Amino acid sequence: MTVGPGNSGGYLAGYGAGYPAGHDPGGRAHLRAATADRDHAADLLNTAYAEGRLDKDEHEARLAQVMSAATFAELDAVVADLPGARPPMPALPPKTNSMAIASLLCGVGQVMFWPLITIPAIVLGHVARRQIRQTGEAGSGLATAGLVLGYIGAGVVALAIIAITLVVIVATHGASAPAGG
Repeated sequence: MTVGPGNSGGYLAGYGAGYPAGHDPGGRAHLRAATADRDHAADLLNTAYAEGRLDKDEHEARLAQVMSAATFAELDAVVADLPGARPPMPALPPKTNSMAIASLLCGVGQVMFWPLITIPAIVLGHVARRQIRQTGEAGSGLATAGLVLGYIGAGVVALAIIAITLVVIVATHGASAPAGG
C-alpha cells in the first residue's frame, strides 16, 4: 500500500498515471516516494514478470529504476503501462437536484416576497425529495431546508391571519357595544 499524501486505496490511486499529460491533481508527482511506495511498485513489476508481461532483462532494468526512484513521478514512469498501476478516473460527484435549489431559494426568498413564495417552497421541496430518492441526485439537505423554511413561512402566515381575524373581531365587537354602559 502506498503511503504518499492524498493517496488512499493503493499505488497511484487518484493521482499521476491515468490522467492527461501535465495534469497532476494534488501535486503528487514532485513528492518524495517512501520505501513502501517503492516496494509496491516492485510488487507490480514482479507480478507483471510472473504473468509474462515483462521479460527478464526489462524486469531487472525496471526494478533497478524503481529502487533508485526518489519521487512519485519517477515511480509512475516505470510502472504506468502495467495493469494495476492505472487507477480509474475519479467519478464525478452527483448532480444537485435543481428543484432542491429552487425550494431553498424560495424558502430564503420569503424574507422579501413573504406570502408569495411560501407555497412554492413547500411544493418544490417535496418534489425535489421524491426526485432525489428516485435518481440518487444530491441536494437532499437543500430540499429539506427549503421545506423547513416554507413550513415556517406558512406558520407565520397562518398566525398573521389568526391575529388579523382576532383584531377585526375585537374591533367590530367593541364598536357595536354600547358606550358607557
